[in-house]
Amino acid sequence: MPTPRVPEPVVPPGATSLAARLRDLARADPDAPAVSDGDALLTRADLEVRTNRLARAFAGRGVGRGDLVSIALGNVVAHVACSVAAWKVGAVPQPLSARLPPGERDAVLEVADPALVVGLPDPGRPSLTAEDVDRAATDGEAAPLPDVVGPSWKAPTSGGSTGRPKVIVAGGAACTEHVLARADGLRIDRAGVFLATAPLHHNAPYMFSLMALLQGHHVVLMQRFDAARTLELLGEHGVTWLYLVPTMMGRMLRLPDAAWETADLSSLRTALHVGAPCPPEVKRGWLSRLPAPEILVELYAGTESQASAMIDGREWLAHPGSVGRVTRGEMAVWDDDGHVCPPGVVGELWMRPEGPPTYSYLGASARAVDGWESLGDMGSFDDEGYLYLADRRADMIVVGGANVYPGRGGGGAAGAPGGGRRGRRRGARRGPRARGARGGPAGGRGGAGARRAAGRRPRRPAVPAQDPADRGAGRPPAARRRGDGEARCASRS
Repeated sequence: MPTPRVPEPVVPPGATSLAARLRDLARADPDAPAVSDGDALLTRADLEVRTNRLARAFAGRGVGRGDLVSIALGNVVAHVACSVAAWKVGAVPQPLSARLPPGERDAVLEVADPALVVGLPDPGRPSLTAEDVDRAATDGEAAPLPDVVGPSWKAPTSGGSTGRPKVIVAGGAACTEHVLARADGLRIDRAGVFLATAPLHHNAPYMFSLMALLQGHHVVLMQRFDAARTLELLGEHGVTWLYLVPTMMGRMLRLPDAAWETADLSSLRTALHVGAPCPPEVKRGWLSRLPAPEILVELYAGTESQASAMIDGREWLAHPGSVGRVTRGEMAVWDDDGHVCPPGVVGELWMRPEGPPTYSYLGASARAVDGWESLGDMGSFDDEGYLYLADRRADMIVVGGANVYPGRGGGGAAGAPGGGRRGRRRGARRGPRARGARGGPAGGRGGAGARRAAGRRPRRPAVPAQDPADRGAGRPPAARRRGDGEARCASRS
């Protein structure tokens, strides 16, 4: 038999399908709002019926378990409905920017090889237009299909560091137990209101929105970001969970004081930012405006999700410039010879999950050594295990949230951007003399004036051989993992 494109995960006994989770929510409170976009609102009951019809339309076009469904729609309720419909036939939703140039779009579709494309005109493969989706969602049989647990629940494209398109298929089955395993750590609790300010073709807003939907939130989609409108929506909907990136935070801080004075922030429990370094003055500006510093949370993680670090506002005030301690997986900082860097010394960040694989690539291979992987970021840990980022190893220019590479103009195609370091060149900085090697107000992250260093191919890190039966055997002595509050080195995701 041919090897499946999406690896088969271990499904827990008695696992709850995502369709069953949403069906139970609809039964519990059918009139509760599920998702809205400013033009349309779907209740939980509406979402259940429309996605049942869409799932049947997908199945009728040959979509089955393990297939990818590329979704190139804007931030509208139909985007979320198509993702849910894909789950209901066991397929994997693959969010895709509708604004990609044709060459890049075709390159991504070649890698993803979806069974169905939604929202693109004439993609050269089975497809549904936005109008087709609206018709399919309102006509036909609305009875649910048999429950199925797909092999994955999302497959975003990457704005990573190679300039070539790749699709990152999430590890873990499309069941409630796997998808919501991180919900508590991300503060996505039950029955809140989630405000999605960024395009759903980016991994983070897509992932958080769907997790919030599965937790019974009202997911409020902004069709385009507007700083003043974001403040207004917080009070209008009683938003409890706000998604941000530093660019948005800066724009909102530039609003007149009157806009902040009249804004109702009383419902807000979490304002999480991710995707780029946050300038200290922006962070402090937000901390001065929020009701409590604990509301503001920074997450450091890759789409691959091998590991992550987090820090809230109160911790950040005590450790300015840090992205926090490791909360998931393991991280380590190594020099070019594979030696563990002591606290305060910048090296390359390597990470690995503590359990099963967290992702698989389509169109790329992981840069891995003995189970450890690197996404090319540089950083250091302090004596308390707080992580400070420096630069990336590979050269990269980020413009307007999109990763741009020197080879891109010459025919290379990059995947849809994942929200990056805006308007900065990023490169590797090495060794104990690197600026920002220690945490503090100067920040472990390189600034706009950072000098670029030649990106040398790293030597194989000197990690002890690992017995497959014992994941701990290959762990560097200074690896940091969740709960290692006083350990000497940390992990990265």
